[in-house]
Amino acid sequence: MRRIILSTESGADVPGDLAEKYDIQVVPMHIIMDGKDYLDGSLPVQDIYDYYERTKKIPSTTSTNAHEYQEFFSTIRENSPDCIIVHIGYTSKASSSFQNAVIAAEEFEDIYLIDALNVTGGLAAIVLYAAKFLEKEPDIEPERLVEKIEAIVPKSRLAFIPGSLDFLKAGGRVSNMASLIGALLKIKPCIELKDGKLMSTKRYRGKMIGASEKLLRDYLNEFNIDREQLYFIYSIGLDERIKERMGQVAKENGFQNIRWIQAGGMISTHSGAGGFGIAGIEE
Repeated sequence: MRRIILSTESGADVPGDLAEKYDIQVVPMHIIMDGKDYLDGSLPVQDIYDYYERTKKIPSTTSTNAHEYQEFFSTIRENSPDCIIVHIGYTSKASSSFQNAVIAAEEFEDIYLIDALNVTGGLAAIVLYAAKFLEKEPDIEPERLVEKIEAIVPKSRLAFIPGSLDFLKAGGRVSNMASLIGALLKIKPCIELKDGKLMSTKRYRGKMIGASEKLLRDYLNEFNIDREQLYFIYSIGLDERIKERMGQVAKENGFQNIRWIQAGGMISTHSGAGGFGIAGIEE
């Protein structure tokens, strides 16, 4: 059987050790800061926050372009000439990256493209589901693997509380952000992926530790998440006490494995420092 290789974008925030373990190929997106273009992953996330503190300006982001995808897919093929590529992409509703992958893939054979309609940990959950499934069934037909992945795309649930509403406002990626204006200092909004779009759904008052626990309990009440795996997403600056408490609540609710994922540069430019999120796949 021909080898299947999984790929995704840096905006998935797949931890480096897991990308290496499952040989997941990751193409970088872009961060524009101070007039310079940085590849996501090459710039320390702290630099983004330091830049904001100095300038009160928030970096912008751009998608991976079609030429970069052509080079990316070509490199995978050069290293594994007979492979089949299954690319699981960042939501097309918030970035042109997936469409650029579609354009680039026209130059290749045996590339399957899946719009995950998700970002950060929600996208990582899908990619890692595919990686674990492929590890168990390495001889699976690619069409069958694609079917399995596409079936769980609508079951991947992501919810998060951003660390800074200034970043969220500037990013302009939340379609109903206007509803939050006027309560920015008192409200901590819950942002969820709905049909591939970032939407403000709930509002929490009070300190971040209380809001985070309420978010987690609401999330577990609303979604029947597979207890085998839960992902927590954090951006630099999240209080360690919140991490400890969220781990306790997850274990109390029967989760077998909990993995913390640090938000990379792409996500951090939209969520700000000190954010907390949850991702998992519904049964």
